[in-house]
Amino acid sequence: MITQCQREFSLTGSCLIALVIGSLASAAQDVPIVPNVELQPLNSQVRRVLSALEFLGQPLPDEARANVESALKETDSTKGVQAIQESLDPQVLVVVSINPESRVKVARGPAKATLHQQGWSVFLVKVINGAGVTAPLQVSSSNANPLYTRSSGRPDPKPTVTPQDVVDRWADVSMFNDRPLNKTLSGLGVEYRLMQVYSRDAGAREATLAFDVGQGTQDLGFRNELPVLFQCEPAVKVTLKVLDDDGKPTSGQFVIHDAQDRVYPARSRRLEPDFFFHDQIYRHDGESVTLPPGKYRVTYTRGPEYKIEKREMEVRPGESQTESFQLHRWIKLADRGWYSGDHHVHAAGCAHYEAPTEGVGPEAMMRHILGEDLNVGCVLSWGPCWYYQKQFFEGDVNKLSTKDYVMRYDVEVSGFPSSHAGHLCLLGLIEDDYPGTTKIEEWPSWDLPVLLWGKSQGAVVGFSHSGWGLALPNDELPNYNMPPFDGIGANEYIVDVVHGACDFISAVDTPAVWELNIWYHTLNCGYTCRISGETDFPCIYGERVGLGRIYVNLKDRPLGFANWLEGVKEGRSYCGDGLSHLIDFKVNGFGVGEPGERGQSSLLAVKKGEKLAVTVDVAAMLEEQPREDIRGRSLSEKPYWHVERARVGTTRNVPVELIVNGEAVDRREVVADGTVQSIEFDYQPDRSSWVALRIFPSCHTNPVFVEVDGQPIRASRRSAEWCLKAVDTCWEQKKAQTRQSELADAEAAYDVARQAYRKILEESR
Repeated sequence: MITQCQREFSLTGSCLIALVIGSLASAAQDVPIVPNVELQPLNSQVRRVLSALEFLGQPLPDEARANVESALKETDSTKGVQAIQESLDPQVLVVVSINPESRVKVARGPAKATLHQQGWSVFLVKVINGAGVTAPLQVSSSNANPLYTRSSGRPDPKPTVTPQDVVDRWADVSMFNDRPLNKTLSGLGVEYRLMQVYSRDAGAREATLAFDVGQGTQDLGFRNELPVLFQCEPAVKVTLKVLDDDGKPTSGQFVIHDAQDRVYPARSRRLEPDFFFHDQIYRHDGESVTLPPGKYRVTYTRGPEYKIEKREMEVRPGESQTESFQLHRWIKLADRGWYSGDHHVHAAGCAHYEAPTEGVGPEAMMRHILGEDLNVGCVLSWGPCWYYQKQFFEGDVNKLSTKDYVMRYDVEVSGFPSSHAGHLCLLGLIEDDYPGTTKIEEWPSWDLPVLLWGKSQGAVVGFSHSGWGLALPNDELPNYNMPPFDGIGANEYIVDVVHGACDFISAVDTPAVWELNIWYHTLNCGYTCRISGETDFPCIYGERVGLGRIYVNLKDRPLGFANWLEGVKEGRSYCGDGLSHLIDFKVNGFGVGEPGERGQSSLLAVKKGEKLAVTVDVAAMLEEQPREDIRGRSLSEKPYWHVERARVGTTRNVPVELIVNGEAVDRREVVADGTVQSIEFDYQPDRSSWVALRIFPSCHTNPVFVEVDGQPIRASRRSAEWCLKAVDTCWEQKKAQTRQSELADAEAAYDVARQAYRKILEESR
């Protein structure tokens, strides 16, 4: 070997390094010393390593640190290079060797392989760089692959993770390449790098570590891989005492960061009911989280009606400890008879981990509903997870429901043949299989038959993520531009509303102007479809359930799914982000959603010339300082609805607008400090009109329909023209995707809509 080296190199520098590399054995415990390395750059690099260890909170033991500091003071180059390596090498877990052809192989160092459950540990890696490589050093492990598959929204043929995978994938590994270290190797003959290893478990666990410096640099025969048996010390069990605003035990949302801003438990290693795509975890009073000893920053809250609070927490060595967290509300709508709900959340598909076709069970979903103080949660089975998740459909509320929190499994018609016409929420179904079908592909290829079937069994039905396919070039409301009708939102709504087949149109989870515009136009034509709030968790919004909400007035009625759903249908509600509220909206003392003229909900009869007294209680919560990260975005960027977007300039005020026939006719400003403020408007309609209130784009009430002298609402000839053209636009987009056997019926339904809008156009001003 020496003869070969002498032929290729002079017997200095790289030849000596090559000799060292060639002599390494994969099981070696003695780390070789690399001579003929420049002292000054090695000295500087080691000082950066020491600083990085301090920054990461895992400095060298005192004796080892003293030895290194002494070695760094050596001025003789040969002695200094040797002393530095001799002082650091006992702390090395892995020796990475790069030969002159840039092939990488690894050997075990003498450091103890000790980890902490639920925590990150830092290890020294010695790099012997015979090729002068300046690429990043990378580490990976078959025991650290993600526990999830990100779904494209298309059905997966089978689960991608087995139970054994869950057992084996207990770790996470990464190189620390941030400051004060450089991102890449220096090219020096020897240097030290830092590797971070995370353990989900306690006990003995083996991980195979693989190193490379780029594609194709792994040595032959798997010599770049090293199995290491780690001893994982148990973490501390931290029991959380979680108290509600009234001092009673409750559930809470917790985000836990360490000093390096890492989230605990580590997201990539989470198991149900904790989700990998969240920073937060949810815990009930008396439950626990396991954490390694150390100091943490904890952010805790419980949905938008609660204040977001922070505190420091020190986890001390030992078996267990208890920490108390008192939650504080800024408002409680349930005390005023208004109950929150999100009618569109999923337990599988999109972001859910492990197998998107399966997802998680009811226990996990109920935990998230409780943790966000969501009174009603509708968990919808849909295309990618249909055959697995439909086992949880009961035709009734789930058994995990309580008197204050209700969960029900229902259906989103998404990933079905009719999806091109718009995804549908079917709430309160008795039967979840369309008549005569045994699989998704047999369902209708357009929406109207599905909606009518849902209504025939007493369900409340409507469109999901309404804005998709209804994009507009500007933010005017009402907007008379024609959207393309080429998406999966409330597209065929323009037809179905004429047939009385649609109870609500969803909002909050797509751009507000796109959602509201089609609704405003149909309201101007006299149709009375209601609006509701949803999140489409975790497909559109993965942050949390209940990000988009509807609040239903259940005064004098107990909370129950049937009562709540009736409120959705009757429009006894408002929707929004939960950060602003329009409570007890009334016109002439007549509350939105109450039975009115001819027994119709929200219908108020007045005489011509009669004035309207509009009253409402308003509350909103804004941070004192503006959030430019939200304010500076266009309305077509997330978050689509957020109270920050309603802020007036740099004040803490938000505007409450009186909306008549889609136009803002009056406005009041209120301070968004969490207090409830009563405001009123006066308005005299000159024709039959619909009246609503909004804080745009954060909160919107359902309308009160005001009939003047018994005349129907025909508020806008331009709206009627828009709707008539929209039917044709929608038909051109949807007919090619409608099944041939259903095409004649679909065309006939579209013709009925055209005739209806033509008649309304003739009757409109």
